[in-house]
Amino acid sequence: MIRLEHLTKHYGSFVAVDDLSLEVPRGVLYGFLGPNGAGKTTTLRIIAGILRPTKGRVFLGGDDVHDRPLSAKSRLGFIPDRPFVYDKLTGAEFLRFVAALYGQEGDAVERRISELLEVFELTVWKDELVEAYSHGMRQKLIISSALIHRPQYIVVDEPMVGLDPKAARLLKDIFRQFVHRGGTVLMSTHTLEVAEAMCDRVAIIQHGKIVAEGTVRELRAQHHAGGGDASLEELFLKLTGGAQVRDLVEVLGDGGERA
Repeated sequence: MIRLEHLTKHYGSFVAVDDLSLEVPRGVLYGFLGPNGAGKTTTLRIIAGILRPTKGRVFLGGDDVHDRPLSAKSRLGFIPDRPFVYDKLTGAEFLRFVAALYGQEGDAVERRISELLEVFELTVWKDELVEAYSHGMRQKLIISSALIHRPQYIVVDEPMVGLDPKAARLLKDIFRQFVHRGGTVLMSTHTLEVAEAMCDRVAIIQHGKIVAEGTVRELRAQHHAGGGDASLEELFLKLTGGAQVRDLVEVLGDGGERA
């Protein structure tokens, strides 16, 4: 499981993550939702070990990410919101490089590279420099690199950005199969329809704090939204102050009618 205990991150006087505790069990696809600046990406980067928290702890399985980083990260696949790759490597070389970081090489890795490139329709680009890849192709390559070492946990920030509809559907299927086999996915996304359709549970974060957590059905019951039929979007807007957006739309609409 992924477990966060009293996670806090300060940037000077600004509190990006505020005493956040969360547990994501095995076999669950978990949505991590919030408006821009709520603390989602900061939290995911702390889980991945890219940032160090001001306070609190992160556990992947039984390993503390900062006390036992090599053991913890060996079981984690991290997919960032902005794909960074080495432009002067080919796609296959990049995946080979990432696998080597996890101590994996040889025939098994070569087979794995071929499998992933085939799945994401990158085989014909295998020996082309990454600098020639489109944004969507780079995103597919980053996703492949997160899967190359067969992780137990996947942490992903805005997974659908830059993907065409076919690739987005493929990624959804991969995530569902991954959790069905006992893996864990923690996914941040602004696409609430995707979260509602895919996620077993969700947490909504606002100003660095979790303001709601549970299944969509549980959130409807807890917050008495929409008479029990509210969409995740409606719940999200209610919990994060998004009703102001609707008020603004109404104001702009009235102005248009007067014109």
